[in-house]
Amino acid sequence: MARARAVVRLNTAYFQTKVLQSAVELGVFDLLADGPATADTLQEKLAVRHRLTPDFLDALVGLELLERDGAEYRNSDLTAEFLVTGQPTYLGGTCAQHAKLHYHAWGRLTEALRDGHAKSAVAAQGSTAYPDYYRDLDKARQVMTHMDAHNGFTADELARRLDWSEYTTFTDVGGARGNVAARIARAHPHLRGSVVDLPALRPLCDELMRELGTADRVHFAGGDFFVDPLPASDVIVMGHVLADWPLEKRMRLLHSAYRAVSPGGRIAVYDVMIDPSRDDLETLLQRLNSAMIRDDNSAYSVSDCEGYLREAGFEVEQVFRADTITRDHVVVARKAA
Repeated sequence: MARARAVVRLNTAYFQTKVLQSAVELGVFDLLADGPATADTLQEKLAVRHRLTPDFLDALVGLELLERDGAEYRNSDLTAEFLVTGQPTYLGGTCAQHAKLHYHAWGRLTEALRDGHAKSAVAAQGSTAYPDYYRDLDKARQVMTHMDAHNGFTADELARRLDWSEYTTFTDVGGARGNVAARIARAHPHLRGSVVDLPALRPLCDELMRELGTADRVHFAGGDFFVDPLPASDVIVMGHVLADWPLEKRMRLLHSAYRAVSPGGRIAVYDVMIDPSRDDLETLLQRLNSAMIRDDNSAYSVSDCEGYLREAGFEVEQVFRADTITRDHVVVARKAA
């Protein structure tokens, strides 16, 4: 019976996922950040009417996202740290994005395996998906919140594990609204950074830099990184970018990075890279997720990345597994002095 229950738990795991996502979408955790409340108060303030709302709230207690004291509910410590808007470790943005986009795509996994095509709402747009999406700043901000939920942990790892003492400038290529760049700059006040991404993201980058107090040291350099030269820098950071493009474009981008890096400078590439053993479940599921969103996304391995960098002219120095949400691998390479 225990073995049968294990199968059933896997089959119904999405029940838990949707309880979490709906709580984020409804604003349960943000409301309770102001103090405990009863089920009746929560129903009234959240404008929910289903008779099973108390069961929904008790399910959140069972997931250790809420605590119940008599008739009142309050946020757990885990929720207070990761699921309340405004926290530096906020993960609600990625929950909301998965609810809107990823969950529906995964519902068509069987179909995708049969016909070989991604099933997300942006899949048909290919490489134009994000430029079109970013024209609406509210939608773009939602995507950025989702990205920042992941890349903030990566930024902290890069700030800690790379030796920045001998450098003064860096560029984050495909850096979105600049969260990684800002966190690195805050950790190392002597650094000045550039963020390269689509021009439509400039207002969001400027907004975030003001919020984080880094507007004087991190600036946005909008453009097409396949057409425009990258800013000259001591260090280039490139995360979750190469997998979005075919090999020819990957190499074009890395050759551009080599030209931009100062002699003696470095490049740090991080991504969900596949190990030769192919036995890391988290990595494999992340790769499936990427393939469900866009057809032009393709996996590459750590050894592939090392080969790309050597072909571009760099000398690979270091490879490590980052302690981040997606357990990224980081490959660090140097340009000869």
